[in-house]
Amino acid sequence: MRRRTLITTALTSSVLALSACGGAGESYSPDPDALQIYSSQHDNLTQAWAEGFEEQSGIATQIRPGEDASMGHMIVEEGAESPADVFLTENSPAMTLVEQNDLLAPVDDSTLELVPKDRRPSSGNWTSVAARSTVLVYNPDEIAESELPESLMDLQKPEYQGMWGAGATQADFQAIVAGMLADQGEEKTAAWLEGLQENAEIYKHNVATMNAVNAGEVPMGVIYHYYWYRDQAETQEGSGNTKLHYFRNGDPGAFVSLSAAGVLKNAEHPKKAQEFLAYILSDEGQKVLETSGSKEYSVAKGATSDPDLPTLESLEAPAIDPVDLDSEKVTQMMTDAGIL
Repeated sequence: MRRRTLITTALTSSVLALSACGGAGESYSPDPDALQIYSSQHDNLTQAWAEGFEEQSGIATQIRPGEDASMGHMIVEEGAESPADVFLTENSPAMTLVEQNDLLAPVDDSTLELVPKDRRPSSGNWTSVAARSTVLVYNPDEIAESELPESLMDLQKPEYQGMWGAGATQADFQAIVAGMLADQGEEKTAAWLEGLQENAEIYKHNVATMNAVNAGEVPMGVIYHYYWYRDQAETQEGSGNTKLHYFRNGDPGAFVSLSAAGVLKNAEHPKKAQEFLAYILSDEGQKVLETSGSKEYSVAKGATSDPDLPTLESLEAPAIDPVDLDSEKVTQMMTDAGIL
């Protein structure tokens, strides 16, 4: 008998607009017969993938939701005793943390081959399953297109004081900083963070940042693309007064964050876990991203994304091996800069 259980918390329909939340620190009773999926990906996506996998394979799943950083640290603390078979993340630094603690098994070669090399880590210990792009959302009533910064790095300049906002305390933004650190080095990133502390308004998350730009509180904001595209496709209440600016040209502001999937080294169901990753990257699994309204990018070879989006290739993202994204270092640097 197939079975799927979602351990719910305060998740509502707003999960499309917000990161998956809760669950990591709550009581949890794993079903020993079900594939255990620890997920900090959006709830609707994780559920759709689990349901599709169950229908195709007949393998039961159980989902434990959480947030990137807290769930990554929880798996590290659980170590070899973790009930998790699979770990799904929104951003890859949380997966890298688990990898650095030697808790991941290599992903099957046949699964890795489904993803272009520049969209997965060189280690082969996990793979991307989706992607999201860094963008600058701006309000044309507050700043002219000709006045927009040429680079994300320019936002540290004095002329941009009070001109932009960001959800700097969130994992999404910290992944962007991790990309900057890998691409630009510690000295330039530290200087940029000092500029952020001086120039930016700090909002709770990407949606709050976009809403503030839309309301004219600040002229610009650094967010991920899909929040804007979702709002545009729905009510436009949070984005109707705004446009998007893409930095491109390998700029740190063109950073593409990879959502990750990995199999735990001590998984109780390793073969089923590998099958689940292969399903997510199959034509059917990647079609979920195109048709679910998530507005996230598909990553597998030949897969297409939502037609509203510019192509992933056109973003001209900086070439960064995701194994080089250091979330712990970023947290320390942001703390030193007085942001966290």
